[in-house]
Amino acid sequence: METVVELVNPQQSLSILHMIMQATLVVQLVMALLMLASVVSWALIFQKWSEIRQARNAADNFENSFWSGGDLGKLYSEWGGKEASDERGMASIFIAGYREYSRLYNKEGIKRSEVTDGVQRAMRVALAQEIEDLEGGLSFLATVGSISPYVGLFGTVWGIMNSFRNLGVMKQATIASVAPGISEALVATAMGLFAAIPAVIAYNRFSNNVERLIMRYEMFMEEFTSIVSRQSYHRKSGDV
Repeated sequence: METVVELVNPQQSLSILHMIMQATLVVQLVMALLMLASVVSWALIFQKWSEIRQARNAADNFENSFWSGGDLGKLYSEWGGKEASDERGMASIFIAGYREYSRLYNKEGIKRSEVTDGVQRAMRVALAQEIEDLEGGLSFLATVGSISPYVGLFGTVWGIMNSFRNLGVMKQATIASVAPGISEALVATAMGLFAAIPAVIAYNRFSNNVERLIMRYEMFMEEFTSIVSRQSYHRKSGDV
């Protein structure tokens, strides 16, 4: 009868839920931490995916309007007439730059270079805000991806250490008596990898997408600065 119990018990103990419930308190805390990190990571992944997709679509829409050949003043009235919080991305950079251009152009005795420098400064401030928004949350994904395997490994080491400690007080040590404890410990490593792998993949993908968006914003800034410089030159020449 004792032999039958010894054969059935290990088999029951190898279910994932049972291993988590039977793990030591330290290992359970590690598993709970990794599960929480995984849930938050997935929520952040979906959020950043939506944000980056919207930013890319918004940049496409604004570029189509900007390069349609219309007057910049009308474009500013169309995009800048809304609340500042409603427009992000490339439109926000344009609004900041054109607002500063309009303010400086109406000043007496200001040089063309000063107008251009002021527009660039205003757009750089707007760009910094966009970069901060785009990169928000990426550091968390990087942290989860880098430390989760080590947190899981800590739980595994602690669980195996506890299993061997219990093994030392047994009268008869068998594989069947050690396997459940080691399996419980290895679940922590598996959960660490489960939390880390999606976070690393998402971080690399989003970082690449954000870098491309920033490059588009910077190229637009250069092109808009060039346009403003030409317009300032022609208008100043016309005043002479």
